[in-house]
Amino acid sequence: MSSKTGIMVCGHGSRARNAVAEFSVVATRLKERFPEWPVEYGYLEFATPVIRDGLDALREAGVDEVLAVPGMLFAAGHAKNDIPSVLNLYQAENPGFTIRYGRELAIDTKMVRAAGDRIREALATVDDSVPMHETLLVVVGRGASDPDANSNVSKITRLLWEGMGFGWAETAYSGVTFPLVEPALDHVARLGYKRVVVFPYFLFTGVLINRIYGYTDLVAERYPDIEFVKAPYLNDHPLVIDTFVDRIHEILDGENKMNCQLCKYRTQVLGFETEVGLPQESHHHHVEGKSTLAADCPCNGNCDGRCGRPDWAAAKAAPEPAPGHHHGHGHDHDHSHAHDHDHQHGHDHAHDHHHHPYPHADHPLGPKSMDGK
Repeated sequence: MSSKTGIMVCGHGSRARNAVAEFSVVATRLKERFPEWPVEYGYLEFATPVIRDGLDALREAGVDEVLAVPGMLFAAGHAKNDIPSVLNLYQAENPGFTIRYGRELAIDTKMVRAAGDRIREALATVDDSVPMHETLLVVVGRGASDPDANSNVSKITRLLWEGMGFGWAETAYSGVTFPLVEPALDHVARLGYKRVVVFPYFLFTGVLINRIYGYTDLVAERYPDIEFVKAPYLNDHPLVIDTFVDRIHEILDGENKMNCQLCKYRTQVLGFETEVGLPQESHHHHVEGKSTLAADCPCNGNCDGRCGRPDWAAAKAAPEPAPGHHHGHGHDHDHSHAHDHDHQHGHDHAHDHHHHPYPHADHPLGPKSMDGK
């Protein structure tokens, strides 16, 4: 009996409806590129379908061999442990059903070219009176408790800096590690450049994208003599889709090369020696498919996470004003919907993941600097 192949795209998931919608477009694009095979997608948490749902759909379509790829830029805990745990368990529960797991998008010339295009899109919206040598680039990565993934963002920064001829470049992170966006932008504002381009090296929108742009606006107010330019994130750039296609072909060709040389779970990486040999398990089973995003979310699916902050919680708890009186903060809508996701470990959710302690959690430019902001 011949096997039938299918493709599974595995994502993290988000409470932001717009992010979930953008991720689903990847599956649509891959269906266009692989019309002979069924393509499904699923998430670890906070969105549906979950990964198991996608695998169920493939199995019901007669698929018995799945080519699974992580919808992630770099391999940190989600790509290295959480997704493989879900896939391995599903395969064990369904004898005769084979799942072959591919690698993350990683450092790739196509991804760098896609990033360059997004930066050029942003620069095309401003005048050309400021030369590149007087322009500074800040690349913002997701941030992880895995130095291997964090160092990859720095490499992307260098490739863009040298490839595009910026006068200077720095790397920042949206959470977990350091430096975070606001202290990083405060730092670069003192370097004397006339223009600062802030580029979120992210696949899709979400709370963190809005937070990055929000901190950019905040720092721009402090330095009115510097022009801050917000570049768009990667999204479904054609070269991003091309890279996904390459990852699928790598599985088929037997050239799937996950970088394990610097993996903190496999070898003693400086500062993370206690994590060698930790079991490969997912921390997301208890929140699969669960979302606290209210149907009437006033953020229209593109939440910036303000409702989870202490100041918003205090406003929610405050007594309602008497009829005829107005709130003093100037907002005409209620942000009290239950997102519960502005916390400082950088995962956009408040549940306890039991992550191994990050050794530099007290760094002055890292997660602690976001408290109360």
